[in-house]
Amino acid sequence: MRILFVVCGEGLGHASRCLNLGHFLEGEGHEVHFAGYGKAYAFMDQHPCGILHGITREVCLEGEGGFFSLKKTLWESKWIVLDMVRSVLSIRSLIRKHGFDCVVCDTMYGGVLAARLQGVPVIFITNQTYFCGPGGVTNPVWKILNFTVRRYLRLANHVIIPDFPAPHSVAEYNLVISDKDLPRYTFTGPLLDLDPARFAIAKRTIFTSFGGEPYKLPMYQMLREIADERPNLCFEVFSTGPVHQDSSENFVSYGYVPSLFEYLAQAHVAIVHGGLTTLHEALIFEKPVLVIMDPKHPEQQNNAQKIVDMGAGIAVDGLTVTREVLEQKLAEAMALSPRTSVNGRGGTLGRKTAAGIIVTVANRKRRRYQTLYKSFFSEHRDRDW
Repeated sequence: MRILFVVCGEGLGHASRCLNLGHFLEGEGHEVHFAGYGKAYAFMDQHPCGILHGITREVCLEGEGGFFSLKKTLWESKWIVLDMVRSVLSIRSLIRKHGFDCVVCDTMYGGVLAARLQGVPVIFITNQTYFCGPGGVTNPVWKILNFTVRRYLRLANHVIIPDFPAPHSVAEYNLVISDKDLPRYTFTGPLLDLDPARFAIAKRTIFTSFGGEPYKLPMYQMLREIADERPNLCFEVFSTGPVHQDSSENFVSYGYVPSLFEYLAQAHVAIVHGGLTTLHEALIFEKPVLVIMDPKHPEQQNNAQKIVDMGAGIAVDGLTVTREVLEQKLAEAMALSPRTSVNGRGGTLGRKTAAGIIVTVANRKRRRYQTLYKSFFSEHRDRDW
């Protein structure tokens, strides 16, 4: 079976989970292609990922002062309708050229329409079906977006939620699924290739990762100041962006590394921005987290609130936090000992469940065509053509 993954390029979580799922499918004997843009394309290009294609960007996330900026994002995405059309056409061209049996879109909306136009089964991967602020606060723009996304996702044959089922769903406050749509949704668990038993577990370092966005660098500087005054703390800092903090004896700055798991396993606490994939990894290793919330990024704010409700971490508002408050919250997070009951269920079952859904959906169409083929020739085999 030939499968195409179409991956959102904003952030690395989409790319990493699709690579994990794609590698599993390759191990099952399927031919897997990947398509992406921006940071996701660069990330996938650094990993073994079968055949990789470049596609048109749908949206461009921007920020300033260390945080996501809706104003800048809207400005940079002002041609989104045209970009969506280009995205659909570029993905449709790939489908027609390679004859894929199934298209899997991770938060790439153009891929859904492209697959439907070609009559190819399509599966959507997302951890957000509902847009709201902390506590469920909404506004007219989000209401329109919720209405549009909910109906658009009905174009997909199935929707995969790469998260634990309730009550352990980290993305719980970003998910609203109607009873009508519920049969088309599956909580598979994280799409990780992660068995904690393979790693040496310790509480030696402070793991710090905010992804590769340049606008998050000011937060690294604040942590560097804490490290300079606290030589007893050992920071391991990861950024895939073009600019990095200089290393010191207790503040080691890394660029790209093939896998973060061995570093996370050695951590006492993880300082992160609230992305779903990293939070899952910390939960599976049972590491407490300090989430530095982006006040303009409601999805990550909601993830952070759920982590706090689970007793697995501490959240702090990144816009108003001072170095003194950050240091205090770090100490509070290090005092936590999360036991979330997800460790034993955790890091590998999600891929198997998701792969089963993909193969099942693709085979339905294949069986339909086989049935039509047999029916046609059984009716016309004795006909004089």
